[in-house]
Amino acid sequence: MDKKLYILDPSETLEDLEEFYFPPYITLAHMFHAPEGWSLKPRVLKQYQLQYVVEGVADYEISGIPYVTGKGDLLFQGPGEDHSVRTRPGKPYVCLSIVFHFGDSDYPLHELLAAPPSAAAPAQRPHDMGNYAEHPLENSLTELVHLYRQPGLLPKQRCQHLLIGVLTSLAQLRSGEVGSPRKVGAIEPSGTAKLIQIRNYIDERLQSGFRHDELERLTGWSRNYIISQFKRAFGMSPLQYLVWIRLEKAKELALQSGLSFSEIAAEVGYSDIHAFGKIFKRKTRMSLSQFVATLYRDTPDR
Repeated sequence: MDKKLYILDPSETLEDLEEFYFPPYITLAHMFHAPEGWSLKPRVLKQYQLQYVVEGVADYEISGIPYVTGKGDLLFQGPGEDHSVRTRPGKPYVCLSIVFHFGDSDYPLHELLAAPPSAAAPAQRPHDMGNYAEHPLENSLTELVHLYRQPGLLPKQRCQHLLIGVLTSLAQLRSGEVGSPRKVGAIEPSGTAKLIQIRNYIDERLQSGFRHDELERLTGWSRNYIISQFKRAFGMSPLQYLVWIRLEKAKELALQSGLSFSEIAAEVGYSDIHAFGKIFKRKTRMSLSQFVATLYRDTPDR
């Protein structure tokens, strides 16, 4: 698409969205790697926008309300709301931007995403959707951006499916239907020091891995009890947690280092790059090279 569809009135975009046959119509979905000193002067979009921080920090202002955003923070704004962004000296900033609209449909999205008075997000910060670092929503947003770059009807329909899923999950979280988002490493009050010991033990063995008998000696618990208690506290088994921190470290290295893919695989405990590639793609639904491509996409003026 040569036009900057995301800055247009929704009615002006439809003739160029040939592969979107129904709303939501997605006019932009990309990952933006901000250069040093980048900022965005105040502007007004005519569509909805989700802005997710992948890495770093930036200062936002939406309709006069300031937001300091860091890794995992998700902001939402509606048509007609002015906003600006400032990065900080010496700090990286990488974000996902998804701009969309519902055509002529008067879809009550603000009503859907409005948090009740008792919710964690106060009414005076209506654009703050919460922090989703290490949350399934992060994978959904990343996959959406990856698919949006692919031609064809099926990728676009999958993008729409992912966006609706993200909006539905946000509505459920903000209404209190499901638990509030939390980082995987955040333990519930009923957790114990032994669970934190296990997590730290695994963190320290990202490269070498661990055996369950080591965890049994560390805690004095049985293997099955360790798995059940760890999963209750952190949302995954110890082995799943190891895989997860390895993949997160791989993403970090792909973002911040000049290492080759084989070097990244070795850094996160995989001697076989093919085995690493398979598990990365199975868990993230894209290859590491595809993930890197989303980071360094040529970006138009914003």
